[in-house]
Amino acid sequence: MITLYNTLTRQKETFEPLEPGKVKMYVCGPTVYNYIHIGNARPAINYDVVRRYLEYKGYEVEYVSNFTDVDDKLIKRSNELNESVQSIADRYIEAFYEDTSALNVKKATSNPRVMNHMDDIIQFIQELVDEGYAYVSGGDVYFRTRKFEDYGKLSHQSLNDLKVGARIEQGEQKEDALDFTLWKQAKPGEISWESPFGEGRPGWHIECSVMAYKELGATIDIHAGGTDLQFPHHENEIAQSEAHNHAPFANYWMHNGFINIDNEKMSKSLGNFVLVHDIIKEIDPDVLRFFMISVHYRSPINYNMELVNAARSGLERIRNSYNAVLERAAIATDITDQSDYLEQIDSILTQFETVMNDDFNTANAITAWYDLVKLANKFVLENTTSLAVLERFKEVFHIFSDVLGVPLEGASTDELLDEDVEALIAERDAARKNKDFARADEIRDDLKAQNIILEDTPQGVRFKRG
Repeated sequence: MITLYNTLTRQKETFEPLEPGKVKMYVCGPTVYNYIHIGNARPAINYDVVRRYLEYKGYEVEYVSNFTDVDDKLIKRSNELNESVQSIADRYIEAFYEDTSALNVKKATSNPRVMNHMDDIIQFIQELVDEGYAYVSGGDVYFRTRKFEDYGKLSHQSLNDLKVGARIEQGEQKEDALDFTLWKQAKPGEISWESPFGEGRPGWHIECSVMAYKELGATIDIHAGGTDLQFPHHENEIAQSEAHNHAPFANYWMHNGFINIDNEKMSKSLGNFVLVHDIIKEIDPDVLRFFMISVHYRSPINYNMELVNAARSGLERIRNSYNAVLERAAIATDITDQSDYLEQIDSILTQFETVMNDDFNTANAITAWYDLVKLANKFVLENTTSLAVLERFKEVFHIFSDVLGVPLEGASTDELLDEDVEALIAERDAARKNKDFARADEIRDDLKAQNIILEDTPQGVRFKRG
């Protein structure tokens, strides 16, 4: 039984899709005016894990994630580069696929683009106008927010609270400051489309409502995105979708936490705006993915090199252990009965599934993976060769790898670098000082499994390769 935290109800709920065995999932994608930044990478990775786990549990997942290819940012970039909006969008969509592929994110079932749904968007808006939920004013089309009685139910804000900060911008001809734009009148030189309301282009919020409706139907199981999208974007999606569809828009809402850079919010003004395209030139994309899932998706995450290096060390431990299992399996010849190990491996797999069933807790899932590593290293050190145990170790390593999307294949079998060994020795010393003897012993065993022997000397701990 899977439970997930539903932003709509502010509580964990048992996941029950509309259709048994099938999941309809919509994830807000990027605005394609530049390479994706690390903040875009987090939902791409986190919800990829959600999808992978649902598939592991036997669900058929229809996973839709859009590209916003008509937007103020794209128009501004078009003017700066003297290049068409579509050409810029095409280039950065291709870059998105390259970057997310490097991060081992599975391709969506569908990646709809706004430009390809313009007729659908215009029809959707017209139907909202026909039902009185929207109105044309000064060449723009606005949604009547107060007409939708449940407005604010996702962000848990009342209309009275929202009215305090609402205002009508210069040039807008709204009936109410709370109303939001569905269609924008064209400005000279901007990309635009003909419509019954006049020449123009869609507002941001209407795009996702229409693409979700056309791709997945009136009601979807899971709608996901970053916490920053909760209001007003997702709130407005609910209002216009439910007004149009006459049905609940999404039964479960998932939102991932913010990402900070060295304990500061990422922003262009602070100069800490980090693009994935640049990061993966210097950091193994597998390490970046492993780092991203080392924290629960709803919690904030702090990106800095110390934490990234810790993730790298953790991933190396896993890969080295897996390679040790492969090496032992290559020479194993007997069929020794070691059912106690099989029971322990299955217990760790159960632990993994238990924490993933609890709101997709990848941080605790990685802890289960480390437990598997510790057990595998112990098995290898005992020089036992039960083929059944070795095969089960391999199977469960691959289950964890497939669900979390962190590859084992291609892992280096090279020896640890001296600097890595020294770092582990320093970590062991610190663990012993803190009376964390379990961790100290684990490091010693990890090193021993790789034929690295620690020696106490008057000058401190030294090591030699066996």
